[in-house]
Amino acid sequence: MSLPAAVVFDMDGILIETEPIWDTVRRGMAADEGLSWPDGSTQAMMGLSTREWAEHMRDVVGIPGTWEELAQRTIGGVADAYETGGLPVLPGAVEAIRRMAGLCPTAIASSSPHRLIDLVVARLDLGDLLTVTVSTEEVPRGKPYPDGYLRTCELLGVDAPQCVAVEDSTNGVRSAHAAGMAVVCVPPGFHPPADDTLQLCAAVLESLDDLTEDLVRSLAT
Repeated sequence: MSLPAAVVFDMDGILIETEPIWDTVRRGMAADEGLSWPDGSTQAMMGLSTREWAEHMRDVVGIPGTWEELAQRTIGGVADAYETGGLPVLPGAVEAIRRMAGLCPTAIASSSPHRLIDLVVARLDLGDLLTVTVSTEEVPRGKPYPDGYLRTCELLGVDAPQCVAVEDSTNGVRSAHAAGMAVVCVPPGFHPPADDTLQLCAAVLESLDDLTEDLVRSLAT
């Protein structure tokens, strides 16, 4: 069995358990304005680009300010949480990156801004293992659209259908699937994808420890 042309990891919810941090920061900003939190907003913003989720906070949640202002306030709050509380690294995350990087080009395609991607990569000492890191800030549309994954594959010089994506969220799975990639999902405890989304995946794992050489070889086309 051959290897995939590349393995591309999501970051939030796959390498680090940060979705609850994003949610806490955003809900805190709404509470500071005396606003209640709309049903479905947490799930709706997972995987969106910076501009998309910031516009959701302005237009749907109702927090006053420009999308740029709301984005910077939110990102600053998340960065502060990373610095003060430490990075909540998920079990097997660093080992999975090292394992895959020993087999083929390995990358990150994340909805987080580059400020946070760079912070995580530096703190986890992953710089020498990753060929490319891409933020959806760099593309027209965030997840569930395929733009971020397609840009990552373009920078890697590979065809998306020959690659494996490692995801956790509904929007992330749908993004990688739309790009034509084989999707491996490690469902989180925090708003896991529904069954109809999991059916799009080539494999559903309990943890990153199960992301093995044999598995990715079996998914290579």
